[in-house]
Amino acid sequence: MVQSSDSDTRIYHALRALSGAAAHLAAFTFTVYMIFVSQPGASLFSWHPFLMTLAFSFLMTEAILVFSPDSSLLRSFSRKVRARAHWILQLLAVVCALLGLGIIYTNKVQNGKPHFVTWHGLLGAVTVLWSVVQSMGGVSLLYPKLMQRWPLATRKLYHATTGLLGYLLGCSSLLLGMCSLWFTMSVTGLTWFVCALCPVLTGLVIMNQVSNAYLYRKRSQS
Repeated sequence: MVQSSDSDTRIYHALRALSGAAAHLAAFTFTVYMIFVSQPGASLFSWHPFLMTLAFSFLMTEAILVFSPDSSLLRSFSRKVRARAHWILQLLAVVCALLGLGIIYTNKVQNGKPHFVTWHGLLGAVTVLWSVVQSMGGVSLLYPKLMQRWPLATRKLYHATTGLLGYLLGCSSLLLGMCSLWFTMSVTGLTWFVCALCPVLTGLVIMNQVSNAYLYRKRSQS
């Protein structure tokens, strides 16, 4: 009975490690592919899809996966090092997202096009705003004395859950972007479905990681 339990545990951790590796690969491959598709620098607009993909597909994914006990690239380092890597990656993601939003706004002004008239534009703006606010909330974890009224465990829980929501909003924005006229004209056939699978895969892996690390643990303690 004990051997069966140990075997199930090993299989569980192996599957989590495999799914984490797949998320790393999907985030990196999709971002590299978007460099090929968007060719940043070819026009002002070309920077928008590249920066948004870099922010939400690669940097933000890696920022969260750095805490994964099974697939973190820094799991041999201390939690302090991983926390520092997390906020650096998250800061870079927010900067890229703000630049991407500013570029698409400027591009529409130059071309006389209306702003935020599509679901992709609306959700994208909300996602960037949410990411900025959520990242500011993470400052209270770096400097616990700023909000002493709230227990540290509670702040970590809220930061993780709001961060998960922001990440899923980012994945949804990427998917809506893939339905745009520009992307569907640039990427077609099976390649489009493979691209669409990338944020779906990373979203599921991140959701599982945060749920197991915070939400499930919270329920088991209640």
